[in-house]
Amino acid sequence: MEELEKFKKLFETIYWDKIKLLQLNYPKERSLYIKLSDVYRVDYSLGEKIISNPDEMRKVGEKALEELAVEGLEGEFSPHIRFILNPDEDLLIENINSSYINKLLAFKGIITRRGEVLHKVKVVLLKCQSCEEKIKIPIVREYRRPSKCPFCKKGKLKEEIDESKFVDVQIAEVQDMLEKIRGGAPSSRILLMLEDDLINKVVPGDNVEITGILRINLEKRKSKTELIFSKFVDVVSVVKMQKEFEEIEISEEDEEEILRLAKSPNIEERIIESIAPDIYGYKEIKWAVALQLFGGTKGKKTKSGTLLRDDIHILLVGDPGLAKTRFLIGAIKIAPKSMYVSGKSVSGVGLTAAAEKDEISGGGWTLKAGALVLASGGICAIDEFDKIEEEERAALHEVMESGTVSIAKAGIVARFRAKTAILAAANPKFGRFQTNRSIASQFNIPPSLLSRFDLIFPIIDVLDVEKDEVLAEHILSLHMEKETKKKEVIDASLLRKYIAYARKNVRPILSKEAAEKIKEFYVELRKIGQQTGSVPITPRYLEGLVRLAEANAKMRLSNVAGERDAEAAINLMSYVMDKVMRDKETGLFDVDLVTSGKSKSERSKSIQVVDIINRLAKEYDEVEVNLIIEKAKEHGIDEHTVKKVIAELEKNGEIYRPSPGTIRLVE
Repeated sequence: MEELEKFKKLFETIYWDKIKLLQLNYPKERSLYIKLSDVYRVDYSLGEKIISNPDEMRKVGEKALEELAVEGLEGEFSPHIRFILNPDEDLLIENINSSYINKLLAFKGIITRRGEVLHKVKVVLLKCQSCEEKIKIPIVREYRRPSKCPFCKKGKLKEEIDESKFVDVQIAEVQDMLEKIRGGAPSSRILLMLEDDLINKVVPGDNVEITGILRINLEKRKSKTELIFSKFVDVVSVVKMQKEFEEIEISEEDEEEILRLAKSPNIEERIIESIAPDIYGYKEIKWAVALQLFGGTKGKKTKSGTLLRDDIHILLVGDPGLAKTRFLIGAIKIAPKSMYVSGKSVSGVGLTAAAEKDEISGGGWTLKAGALVLASGGICAIDEFDKIEEEERAALHEVMESGTVSIAKAGIVARFRAKTAILAAANPKFGRFQTNRSIASQFNIPPSLLSRFDLIFPIIDVLDVEKDEVLAEHILSLHMEKETKKKEVIDASLLRKYIAYARKNVRPILSKEAAEKIKEFYVELRKIGQQTGSVPITPRYLEGLVRLAEANAKMRLSNVAGERDAEAAINLMSYVMDKVMRDKETGLFDVDLVTSGKSKSERSKSIQVVDIINRLAKEYDEVEVNLIIEKAKEHGIDEHTVKKVIAELEKNGEIYRPSPGTIRLVE
């Protein structure tokens, strides 16, 4: 056979060493991977036949492989031939149509779910009920049992399942790559059939290149004359590509442009201005978002081997109508791998992973990846963060600290990779910020979650005539034919490549001078805290400062995070601390405003109110609230604080109200 000889020639000229290695490792390794580019190099017509008739060509290739087996090889040697076809960059799952049926195709996608391992009969053994003869029938696509025994022509045949030959199969689902989906279009999905040594090779969230054969299944019989079929891909090979932010294709011309841009004396300012350029002002927020896109130094570990987080998490809390959502959209436009979700419509399982009944795999359970898993290696923008249910926000703790999602649902225990930088936006507790209260007390987000954000920005709508005039001019200029002022804004596609280049090639190390500067800032604040009794900063923020300094160095493509980077990180952190962590009463920094939701002065007042309640409870069975307020005023504590403490005690089940205006301690 002509094709058989062509395969032998291919194996002998290019794949001989790999075949010998496969023979040594068989059956632990059971596949020979062949690149179609190699086939085309040896024989163009063979490559075309593999594309148009992959089933037959795989059989021919496997036969050629068995015939070339080295003499003296003990036992069976029947490996798989697995073709690897370079994926068509323009082929989306939504465009896979009937013209591809039974042909070899290749495309890129992201795995969204994976089913349980099932077992399919590869060779069925039939036994005649009359003459007891046995026959073996290999099953390629469909199985149809013969009506009568081919030997005695009268006996019925019965399957001998125990003696039949099985192969493991697994069903997975893949969707189009997030960065390839057209705006507004839903993400198309298709089922994958993985067989034998391909099972458990992929997990939800993996970016993969699939080479496979398009198959069809009878879905519905609309009428006697009309048949409707569904499609799936019989996977021939799967290659993980884990395409993250830093793995965008960058040409030599792009690299030259990037290196030229990095030499600009004002490169940091230009990058900052290029983040959401249509939004006026908010330099600190744009700066923070830019640093988040660059990220800290990847792959750092502690001595015990724990991976240190390099992702920067940012929270924007602001009055309505101040462009919070536009900051989120501006960030995800630059990040090639990103997800945008809104708190009003997201569930906990939608963020992490959902356990679903898998009807296709026989009714078992399967895990489906959520937004944070799918955006791993990029950014997840979460709008209306305060509207997410508290139970569902709990899923974020692990993601934000360790970059993983651990799931224990429906008897499935699994861990997904979710190395995702989170950019969240929320509204204040009362709709708008109240000027007479501390900023941190108006965040409708649990303190345990707040403390995991590296930077928290309150955006307050301040009435200022001069600023309002400039802002109005800026907004109106966007709608006019010509903009009056031209800023040095970097084109979004170039900026994306610039950041990708930095994330891939630049690994900043903190210099001694930078480390000393950060240490000085940290120790100085801790000293002040020691004198006042408040905790101004914790070690968690120290790591955050290092991440920010490293990201700032990446903006210049520098492999050293120097003093200027440490200074930039300190300035940004100081800005945030001044806005969020300054106690209004004492004027001092107090990190507990974020970590516990109360400042030191508020905590001491709460303790005093509890002491007053305990003292009065010894004198009276039922304590009047007005009496508590009266006694608290003697200690300089206002009515609002007293009522707040009583509400907290009631919520915690420590007191109850036997009648209006009175309270009683729970025994």
